[in-house]
Amino acid sequence: MVAAPSRVERTGCGWVKAFVNAAILRSRLRYWWQKEIRPLLVLTLIIFSIRSSLADWSDVPTGSMKPTILEGDRVFVNKLAYDLKLPFTTRHLAEWSNPQRGDIVVFFSPRDGTRLVKRVVGLPGDTIELRHNGLVINGQPVEYQPLADELVRDLASADRASQVYAEEQLPGQRHAVAAIPAVRALRDFGPVRVPEGHYFMMGDNRDNSFDSRYFGPVPRSQIVGQATAVALSFDRQNYWLPRWQRFFTALNR
Repeated sequence: MVAAPSRVERTGCGWVKAFVNAAILRSRLRYWWQKEIRPLLVLTLIIFSIRSSLADWSDVPTGSMKPTILEGDRVFVNKLAYDLKLPFTTRHLAEWSNPQRGDIVVFFSPRDGTRLVKRVVGLPGDTIELRHNGLVINGQPVEYQPLADELVRDLASADRASQVYAEEQLPGQRHAVAAIPAVRALRDFGPVRVPEGHYFMMGDNRDNSFDSRYFGPVPRSQIVGQATAVALSFDRQNYWLPRWQRFFTALNR
């Protein structure tokens, strides 16, 4: 007759099993780390580094850049347009260009650090003024012309009925602008001089834009990159349906 294992023997077997199970768990964790988790973390770090320093996209939640950019557009941001930054910072490693008048840029607001998309209308040293919604640069009024209908085809019918549109002819560049006559807005401003190393930003929708008229010129160091195209577009007022005609289209410049 075989005697039953003693309590000491059973306890010893339990420790052995626990040790074996712990060794198996450590082996599996090591495998998961080496084969699954670590490569994923490295890939994630590379992707976010690229987004931080080379290229990115920016969602546009407001209509401050209508009719050029609509709510629900996701714009491509070229972060190498002007400089190379240290990943995850705004520190410049090298600079080879500066924003030009008319460029659409992404930057951090001097007011609260919010990331915004606006158009450069004033360069360092410029004097900027707004007279009855007409832009004046260095004492010279900017000319305006009627806007082609095709440039507002993607706007909602309510926007087309309530807003007026024109082509603003900046020196060396033309683009669309909008105004909303029925709302109160800052239509007279300045003149103000843009300090060295700063840029004056305005939204194309002049009566619905929180821009340099309110928070002042933007330091060069706070400019993230240049917005060059609409990558994706979804109609927020129509169940987020895709606006296929806007996918992968260059921004009106």
